[in-house]
Amino acid sequence: MAEVNLIKFYPRSNKPVETRATVNNLDLEIARKFGKDYFDGDRRHGYGGYYYHPRFWTETVSYLRDYYKLSENASILDVGCGKGFMLHDFKLLMPQATIAGIDISEYAYENAMADVKPYIKVGNTKTLPFPNKSFDLVTAINTVHNLPLDKCKQAIREIQRVSRLNAFIVVDAWRNDEERERHFKWVVTCLTAMHVNDWKDLFKEVGYTGDYYWTFS
Repeated sequence: MAEVNLIKFYPRSNKPVETRATVNNLDLEIARKFGKDYFDGDRRHGYGGYYYHPRFWTETVSYLRDYYKLSENASILDVGCGKGFMLHDFKLLMPQATIAGIDISEYAYENAMADVKPYIKVGNTKTLPFPNKSFDLVTAINTVHNLPLDKCKQAIREIQRVSRLNAFIVVDAWRNDEERERHFKWVVTCLTAMHVNDWKDLFKEVGYTGDYYWTFS
């Protein structure tokens, strides 16, 4: 288990915190349905438009492959895959790989990229529909923190269960009071957010042995 920034090539967003300064409970409720409003609606409710662009995942996917020394026919699961952008780039880079994705959003599945849609399931992270040790790499980037604490722990245990060896999780976290304050001004879907040290304790508690990193506000 290691803290390692495997998403360092992902473009850093300049989050306009002021756009969510007046977000209310109704906005949060809308966002947490993970429907059209979250992906392709108003910025107050989520992405404000979630579209594929190679600059977001191409270099990151290549870095993940090289870091974990994945074979050309490796099996890869993306937990919280959204519209399948990362799966698409994995398949371009590694045509012989076995890919799979799961996301709770029916809307994301319905609007997934055509080439990877057959490999995506709609489901909840806390119960992954795959046998033990099914995948050479399991990724969950900005996903498990969208669950309440008890279910977040269950989801991480599931990621551990279906991984043969390698897993990589990214979660919302903070290192200081300023980042904590920005987090609560910006985030609309995260239900489990903690200081980085508390996350590390949680990983040990649930028996997670994979790698991890953070999204800071």
